[in-house]
Amino acid sequence: MAALGMAGAYDRAITVFSPQGRLYQVEYALETVKSGSTSVGIRVEEGVVLAVEERAHSRLQSPAYSQKLFQVDVHIGAAASGLISDARVLVDSARVYAQSYRLTYDEPPSVEGIAKRVGDLMQLYTQHGGVRPFGVALLIGGVSVDGARLFYTEPSGVVMEYQAWSIGRGADKVKEILESSYETNTSLEKAKALAITALVKSVDKIDENWMARMIVIPADVKTYTTVPVEEVNKLVKDALQTK
Repeated sequence: MAALGMAGAYDRAITVFSPQGRLYQVEYALETVKSGSTSVGIRVEEGVVLAVEERAHSRLQSPAYSQKLFQVDVHIGAAASGLISDARVLVDSARVYAQSYRLTYDEPPSVEGIAKRVGDLMQLYTQHGGVRPFGVALLIGGVSVDGARLFYTEPSGVVMEYQAWSIGRGADKVKEILESSYETNTSLEKAKALAITALVKSVDKIDENWMARMIVIPADVKTYTTVPVEEVNKLVKDALQTK
């Protein structure tokens, strides 16, 4: 019985490592990310593409509002999978940091700087009692002085850079497609088509409630830009024809 009690303590406590060196609550948070809707990010020389799948919960829901795509700064965006309420808190913190950085240094923050700031906050919530890890992962992409960049952050606080990456329940299928089709020197238009194709092929069933949303940050203008619904729907239709 004592052994069971000890196992339960490791399972519940956020600040206690198990004898195997594991933080179970962090691992549970990662499982929340894996059960979330799929998001994909692609970085090419011409810019960054972020795309997500969403489902309408009612016909009365506004089709123009995205729950999973966020603008962090003029030149930086984020896509989330997992608990979106947690994502909003992280994005709000990143926005405050970005504006503070501008006021302090009179220049825009780098994509890497924003990603590391978010990662630091996520890591902080893995080492204090009375809190829980953030149950969300983010793909943070944008264009700064060092070109187009794409970063991944997760509940443990890990920050990694990728050329293309995916998070959420369909991530494994998306990654297979990206690994076979991604090219660094491809155009931004082809990257948009690849992102939607990967999303569509990762879904078992697409019904009237399913939708895809996308933003781009072109390297020439360095501006967060929402791709029109009509254009996204056309890319979805083209992808369905080849599915």
